Amino acid sequence: MKDYFSGHWKTYAGFAVAAVLLFGVAPAVLSDFRLNLLGKFLCFGIVAVGIGLAWGRGGMLTLGQGVYFGLGAYIMAMHLKIADAEIRGDDVPDFMQIAGIRELPGYWKPFASPLVTILGILFVPTLIAVLLGLGVFKRKVKGAYFAILSQALAAAFAILLIGQQSTGGSNGLNRFRSFFGLALNDPVNRHLLFYIASATLLVVVAITRQLMYSRYGELLVAVRDQEERVRFLGYDPANVKVVAYAIAALFASIAGALFVPIVGIISPADVGIVPSIAFLIGVAIGGRTTLLGPVLGAIAVAWAQTSLSESFPSGWTYAQGILFIVVVGFFPAGLAGIGVALKWRRKKATDPSPTGDIDEHADSKVGASS
Repeated sequence: MKDYFSGHWKTYAGFAVAAVLLFGVAPAVLSDFRLNLLGKFLCFGIVAVGIGLAWGRGGMLTLGQGVYFGLGAYIMAMHLKIADAEIRGDDVPDFMQIAGIRELPGYWKPFASPLVTILGILFVPTLIAVLLGLGVFKRKVKGAYFAILSQALAAAFAILLIGQQSTGGSNGLNRFRSFFGLALNDPVNRHLLFYIASATLLVVVAITRQLMYSRYGELLVAVRDQEERVRFLGYDPANVKVVAYAIAALFASIAGALFVPIVGIISPADVGIVPSIAFLIGVAIGGRTTLLGPVLGAIAVAWAQTSLSESFPSGWTYAQGILFIVVVGFFPAGLAGIGVALKWRRKKATDPSPTGDIDEHADSKVGASS
């Protein structure tokens, strides 16, 4: 009972500290530009939480999260462009006028409604993930085959967007002026967007924590490590995987929808293979089986990319690849796993059989299915 209350107290304290840092300290010490940049990084952190659940806990190497990130982003971007056109009194967004498109495409029209836009962000990527997951996992596709399939999906999605003039082609969609009636050039509204991203990240982390420590979370880890044994016990591993994969897709879609008004642009370059791999690198570095490791890793990698790529534009990509190889090769549990390993060894030095900590350390290892 004491351990139960102690664990919950630490959880509540952690969320309280994070809330103070995001809602109090960051707006007070960062400039508007830096705060907006941090909001962008928080969007990547939201994606990373879903990847940590699907890959770290479920053993699914998701190399195609850029697809779901892009779906949420483009749905939001279409709504914002339609809203801007209505404010100006135009029938179509500005870039369509330049391209000679005089009538709004049919698949754009539903997203003129804010409610349909929100529902589309929540349900379209999730439904696609469920259908794809059922088609893949029911056929027992996993490991490298699943990773290649998901990466090919991201490449195909980016190519499709480039060929569509109605979505801006390779230039994407940009120059948004409002967000659900709020002027995006107002610093107060920019701060509001940061608060929304911060609150969303905290909610997503809380939901994921609840899943990880629930019966479903235990079942997901069991599927990762001993899929055939789980099937022998009467569970369908495909259904267990689909749930985690769909949740990861939902988180990525929400992150993409927030990314658009915060950054002000979405293009095929933000949703293809390279961004999908970048999401994965942050999760691997932070520690994919932990709760906060993926978030911190994704934010750290995004910050490093923004800072170092300005000074070393040609070397950052190589440095990123080398860092990923080093972490996967020598620290498979990520940087967070180093702390867990040190804690376990310290406990073992004082108690030869610290069973609880051995289990915790074992769960931070790389899953057999990945």
